[in-house]
Amino acid sequence: MSMILILIGVIAFIVIATSKFKLHPFLTLILASFLAAFAYGLPSADIAKTITSGFGGILGYIGLVIVLGTIIGTILEKSGAAITMADVVIKVLGKRFPTLTMSIIGYIVSIPVFCDSGFVILNSLKQSMANRMKVSSVSMSVALATGLYATHTFVPPTPGPIAAAGNLGLENQLGLVIAIGVFVAATAAFAGTLWANRFANEQPDGEGAEELNNQLEDYETLKKSYGELPSPTKAFAPIFVPILLICLGSIANFPSAPLGKESVFDILMFLGQPVNALMIGLLLAIPLLKSSDKIKEFSDRISQGLVVAAPILLITGAGGAFGAVLKATEIGTFLGSSLSALGVGIFMPFIVAAALKSAQGSSTVALVATSALVAPLLGDIGLASDMGRVLTVMAIGAGAMTVSHANDSFFWVVTQFSRMSVKQAYRAQTMATLVQGLTAMTLVYILSLVLL
Repeated sequence: MSMILILIGVIAFIVIATSKFKLHPFLTLILASFLAAFAYGLPSADIAKTITSGFGGILGYIGLVIVLGTIIGTILEKSGAAITMADVVIKVLGKRFPTLTMSIIGYIVSIPVFCDSGFVILNSLKQSMANRMKVSSVSMSVALATGLYATHTFVPPTPGPIAAAGNLGLENQLGLVIAIGVFVAATAAFAGTLWANRFANEQPDGEGAEELNNQLEDYETLKKSYGELPSPTKAFAPIFVPILLICLGSIANFPSAPLGKESVFDILMFLGQPVNALMIGLLLAIPLLKSSDKIKEFSDRISQGLVVAAPILLITGAGGAFGAVLKATEIGTFLGSSLSALGVGIFMPFIVAAALKSAQGSSTVALVATSALVAPLLGDIGLASDMGRVLTVMAIGAGAMTVSHANDSFFWVVTQFSRMSVKQAYRAQTMATLVQGLTAMTLVYILSLVLL
């Protein structure tokens, strides 16, 4: 019992430090690692070594993937490629189902671009579509936000799911994570769209809401500000070619060797390694650069991407350190046997992630901390197989979107740009993320019954 109480105390420390005292998650997780190490009685001579090896170990596996994915996302964002993606989706789907179209745009754009940035970029498109098609701005805002949120929490190369996969030993199985994540994220996005449709006849009631009707031309102005937009091929290639290569690499590595064991296998295994695939994606992003001095612009985009990636890398490394400390204790075996007896199984990662997300606001922190916490337990609760680990990432992702409210920066981006009052945003956006999380977790549970 004392082992569980210590763990509860450490988790409470993480929640209180990040939510109440606003301590940075990086330092919080490092301090939690030391607290857990001392509380569980690890030999003092081994504590620093365990923490540093855990920190470096996870970044050795997944750090470059996070950096490369973030730089690609930055180039796509700054070049107007996200606008091109949105235009392609509208052209393909038409304007018959505006909320579904808006959700799909968000779903695609948020694979390479952070959901906060994605909403800002696409806000004028959303409002323009709402005005032209006489659809509620609230329903369109929720559809966009939930579409963005779905892939943000489930689909690599978004940093949160990548970090969770790395913590759970899936750095060589990202193709499988992507394949399952795309399906789960699509279900979550559709659930968000259905919730958005509940507000089809409700207009924003926040400050400045009346200004929205005057924003019809903003989207065209935004497009012009990017100059000549990239072609659809150039816009989609840097993200979808790496995803395709990673998936093909995973397929080639199946025990049944569906693609053989000869030269094609060797090529796909090389290209399917996440670092190699994303390097190719980065090369494919170079044609998106617009200035006459492409080398300088490329360097600027790399610098901007590194600024975004740095805190994610630190939090991910700290999560690895925390996980390494827990692995060095007996808590995994003890808690795993206890949970097995309770029959909680796949729901345990969801509950922990949901608690962390709701308490401190960051989906990425919830993904990293929860994956580090549950990694030592997987064998004892029957989730040690590759598919078990993948479904654990999905369960954590479902928890990491449950729920987005006032302590989440994305909540305020959606609220302010949509001119919703806080009360209205809680009914529309926060409840939508609850519906998404519960729907996704239900699907993950069904998949666990079928696939495990």
